[in-house]
Order: sequence, then C-alpha cells, then structure tokens
Amino acid sequence: MSTTFQAMIVTQTAPGQFQRAIVTRNLNDLPDGEVLIRVRYSSLNYKDALSASGNRGVTRRYPHTPGIDAAGEVQESSSPDFSPGDAVIVSCYDLGMNTSGGFAQYIRVPARWVMPLPAGLSLRESMIYGTAGFTAAQSVARLQRHPVLPEQGKILVTGATGGVGSMAVAMLALSGFSVAAATGKLEQAQFLRDLGAQEIVPRENSIDRSGRMLLKEKWAGVIDTVGGEMLATAIKSTRYGGAVTCCGNTASPDLPLNVYPFILRGVSLLGIDSAECPMAVRIPIWQKIATTWRLPNLEYLAMEISVKELDQHIERILQGKQKGRVILNLDA
Repeated sequence: MSTTFQAMIVTQTAPGQFQRAIVTRNLNDLPDGEVLIRVRYSSLNYKDALSASGNRGVTRRYPHTPGIDAAGEVQESSSPDFSPGDAVIVSCYDLGMNTSGGFAQYIRVPARWVMPLPAGLSLRESMIYGTAGFTAAQSVARLQRHPVLPEQGKILVTGATGGVGSMAVAMLALSGFSVAAATGKLEQAQFLRDLGAQEIVPRENSIDRSGRMLLKEKWAGVIDTVGGEMLATAIKSTRYGGAVTCCGNTASPDLPLNVYPFILRGVSLLGIDSAECPMAVRIPIWQKIATTWRLPNLEYLAMEISVKELDQHIERILQGKQKGRVILNLDA
C-alpha cells in the first residue's frame, strides 16, 4: 500500500534545537504493528508539547511524530479483534512518545493498544476527552473508591483550566461534588464556574511556604495535576482520612513534604497513570465517560484546530496558556 499522508515531524537541527514541520509521509515509513488506522481526530496534551519540543524524557529518538491520542477507523488488521471500518481509539501506551503518533493521518500500532470506540461517543467527542479526560475520570473514580463522598466537603482541583483539570472540575460537579478550582488564570474564573466550580482559588493562595508541617484542614479530597509546592500544600490541607490524586508535574516533579499528613491525618496519596493503564481498567473507565460522566457542556471545553494551526497551540500549552481541550481535525 503506497498511500501518502500528512504528518507533523519534529527534527533535531542542532544540539538542543528542534524544528517542527508538516510533511508528506508514506505508509511504509510507519512502524510495524497489527493494526493500521486512518486517524480522524487527535488532541493536544502537555506531553505532546514536550515531545514536540525535543524533551528526551518523553521521546528518545528523532525525527518523530508526536500525538499520544488518536481516533479513527481501522484500515488494515492482522488481528482477529479488529476489522477494516471499525471505529477505534488509541490512547497512551507508547503512541506519540517513541512510536509515531496521532499528529498524522495514519498510525500503525500493536493490537493490544487499540480499543473499540465506546457506544455513545463519536470519534470527535472521544478526542475532546482524550488522555486528559481519561486521566480526570481515573482520578474521580479513585476518589470515589477511597471513598470520598460529596457530603464530606469540597474537592480541590489544581491546574483547573488545563485539559485534565477542566475535565476533572466538570466530572466532579456532574457527580455531585462541591469543587474548588485552583488556577493562576483568574481571567478564566467564569469558564471554571460554567464547568461547575463553586470556588475559585488563586494560585498564590494555593501554595504555602511557611514551613509548617500541617495546615488547616480544608479539603475532603484533591485532584492535583501540577505537582511541586501546590501538591505539597494540598496534602497538608486535606482533612483527616481524605485522599489526594496525583497525575502531573507541570509545576515540578518534586514533592517538598513531610510524613505528618499521612501518619497524623491518615491522608492517602493516590498515583494516577494513564500511559500503561491496563485495558481491563481502561475500558470500564471509558464506558463511564460515555455514560455516567458524559458531560453536557463537552463542546464548551473544546477548541478544534487543523494541522496548520498545531505549531502555535504547542507553544501556547508550553507557555501555560491553554484553556480546556484542543482537538486536532486530521481532515481539515
């Protein structure tokens, strides 16, 4: 099959310097895999922006096509689990990290990475959620299983205007929780209220540098997307027996903390991983996204772009300016 297609390619031009361009590729350029997929939509995540900038902690080898999310139709399959025409999602695993990713009109991947599109979602809608929505849904599910209940008090969401944060605010509100949204973008306060946040917490009020071992108990639970001092402050401010989920490090990978919230208040820190999450866990979470957590304001979260606009939005997310979700239309 000699089909050509459009893809973003990130190339190293000099030590520490990388260039992004939209180029024409051939299917023969794709890696081996049991399933060839015609990608219709992808989405822009912080990890994609890192990969597109030459971050070796995300992507080791260049030239490379980023994009950890992809939704489309199966074109060819040597796996009995998939047939041409099947609507599918590929989200995380090694897609867009060291395997040519979703910022292209075609991907070829192992069958074990591929998931049928959940009933009730379109390909486009699935990418409005994407890895960010899946991560947010995992976080809400982990809090509920702890259990953290709506009547126990407010849930803090950090990095609330970002992809994971905005999805988490909306899903928590839909589930009956009272939500406090921490953000450095106070001009987006109405956006967060429209998603269901009842309280807006300025970023500077979310970081305590007093050195105190414990802080006043505020939160029944926390969904943290940023790491660093904000996560440490949130843990020290969580009520007795509460839980804090951790899924990101946009602020810092460090956690400047002592053990007292854990041994004096019984706070639980719950790690959230989407990249290698087993399919047996992944599919039920996606089914909840398509039903229980199907957001009525989903389109409000989404900005659709073409491949030609991708470069500028990569820069925006690196600068911390992204709001909600950016989805990539590979047919535009």
